Amino acid sequence: MASRQVPWQLFIFFSFLIQISNAEYEGIYCGADNCYEVLDVNRDSTKPEITKAYRKLARKWHPDMHKGKDDKDKASEQFTKIANAYEVLKDEESRTDYDYMLDNPEEYYHHYYRYYKRRMAPKVDVRIVIAVTISIISAIQYWSAWNNYNSAISYFVTVPKYRLQAMDIAKSDKLIDPKKKRDRNKTKEELREEEENILKGVIASRMDIRGSYGKPTIYDILWVQLFCSPYYIAKFFLWYLRWIWKFTICREEYGDEEKAYVMRKNMKLSQGQWEALEDHDKDQFFHQELWIASNFMEWKERKEEEMKAELANNTRHKMYRRYLKRGGPGQMSFGPD
Repeated sequence: MASRQVPWQLFIFFSFLIQISNAEYEGIYCGADNCYEVLDVNRDSTKPEITKAYRKLARKWHPDMHKGKDDKDKASEQFTKIANAYEVLKDEESRTDYDYMLDNPEEYYHHYYRYYKRRMAPKVDVRIVIAVTISIISAIQYWSAWNNYNSAISYFVTVPKYRLQAMDIAKSDKLIDPKKKRDRNKTKEELREEEENILKGVIASRMDIRGSYGKPTIYDILWVQLFCSPYYIAKFFLWYLRWIWKFTICREEYGDEEKAYVMRKNMKLSQGQWEALEDHDKDQFFHQELWIASNFMEWKERKEEEMKAELANNTRHKMYRRYLKRGGPGQMSFGPD
C-alpha cells in the first residue's frame, strides 16, 4: 500500500519544486518585472547608457510632471519602479547578482540570501575605516611608548648607582631636604611615594634614555610617520645614492657614522637597539674595527665560543642537557608499537 503512495508523493514534491522555480521573485530586485525592460535597456548596455535611460524616464514619470490624482498615482508607481531598477543596475556587484538570477532562476533561496545579504550589509566608507584603524594603532602605539618609558624610569630608580646619583642631585637642588621636619599630616607611605616621584623626575630630566625605551615623541606614531613618509623616502633615496657614489664608486673611507651603520647591520640591531648600547661598548666595537667583515666574523665566532662556555658552566643548562639525554619530554603515540 505504501509503495503505491510513493509516486503521488514524488509528484507532489516535484510539483512544489517547479512552482518554486517558476515563482516570481517578489520583494527582491524588480519583483515580477525585468529591471532592464523597466529602464528600456538590455544586458549589453553600459553604465552610462543605463544612467542616461534612467534620467530620461525619471523626467517623464516624475509625479510633479503629472496632474490629476490618478495620473499622479500611476506616475508615482512607475517612478518607484524606475528608481528601484536603476538602484539594482547602477551598482556592478548588484547587477552581477541580478544577471546571475536571470540565468539561474531555479536557485530560489540562494537569490534571496544574496540579495538580503547585500542589502543588510553596512555600507561604510573604506576611507573612514582606514582612518579609524590608523588612529587606534597610533593611540596604542603612543600609549605603549609612554608605558615603556615610565617602566624604564621605574627600573632605574631601583638601581643603586642611579638612585644615589638622583638623590644627590635632588638634595643639591633642594628638592629633598633631610633636615626639613616631616609633615605630620602625611603618612610614611605618602612621604615615600613623594620621594620616589621626585627621584623619578630627576632621572627623567637628567638621564638620556635611548632606544625603544626612550622618551616618546609625536614622530613615533603611525599617523605622523605616514604623513612624513614622502620626506623619509626621499631622504633614504638620497642617502642611498650618496652611499653608492662615495663608497662603491669612489671607494672613499668610511666616516664614524658609516662605520656605526655597517656594524649595526652586521650585528642585526635596530636603530633603537644600537642607541640603547652603552657608550663604552660602542667604543670597544670601534676599537676592534668591527665594520671590517673579517674582524666582525672573528668577533662573532669568539662571542659564540664564550656563549657556549658560559652555557656549559651554567647549572640549569647542565640539568637541561641531562634531561634531554634521558629522553626529554614524554611523547604520546597513537600508532602501533
